[in-house]
Amino acid sequence: MAEQQLNGGIANAGQVVRVGRHVLRPSGPQSGSVHALLRAVRDAGFEGAPVPVGIDEDGRERLVFIEGDVPVAPYPEWSQSDTALASVARLLRGLHDAARGFHSQGLSWNDSLADPAGGTLVCHNDVELSNVVFREGVAVALLDFDFAAPGRRVYDLAQLGRLCVPIEDDFDQDRIGWLPADRPARLRLVADAYGLDRDGRVELLAAMNDALARIEAAARRSIAAGDPETVATMNRTGGIEKYDRRRRWWSAHYEHFAAALL
Repeated sequence: MAEQQLNGGIANAGQVVRVGRHVLRPSGPQSGSVHALLRAVRDAGFEGAPVPVGIDEDGRERLVFIEGDVPVAPYPEWSQSDTALASVARLLRGLHDAARGFHSQGLSWNDSLADPAGGTLVCHNDVELSNVVFREGVAVALLDFDFAAPGRRVYDLAQLGRLCVPIEDDFDQDRIGWLPADRPARLRLVADAYGLDRDGRVELLAAMNDALARIEAAARRSIAAGDPETVATMNRTGGIEKYDRRRRWWSAHYEHFAAALL
């Protein structure tokens, strides 16, 4: 069958294809661990993740294709709705609940975006809109588990908030096509849809700081190492200065988020 290129992604942009019922994408050192996680959550009743088939002889991983809509930047208006956001948070809660019984000991993970506080629950760590499959505006599946690693639920939720609320300076928010919105209210919606209690919301605020620092540190490490992919991504997405802008914006608006959550 002919290979049909699928849009989206950053690290694997242009390298993910559909062939009939399957998706082929580059595998990595942690693909075996990710496939074990995907099988475990499916066995636990979670249907919102790809079904792994295996690793082909050419080194690409093969997964069952999931029908639906995957938004890519500039994100369509429907994907920025509160309905869409709440459904993503509920889907992440479903993943976390299903992963509770999965034992990650002895497996290897990509810890680039992993929770700096550690943890035992294997989390997604990169839930952004182009890693979500929607049907009729409601999230039904999560994609791209390349950054999955053990951590805390609340940290994974903070990464979702960073990417989907989003937590971003106005300049960068406009640049990638996000519409004006009440961002503190959207973070509260994430907490509500996920089912966080008051203690969890306090933890979420702290975890937001961890999530923002983690992605910035990872980007700066890659740039310092001369990684051409990271440099190219930075050039496309506002430069390394966007992290300074984001940090200043979060600090300036922190009290508004705290008031909305608590």
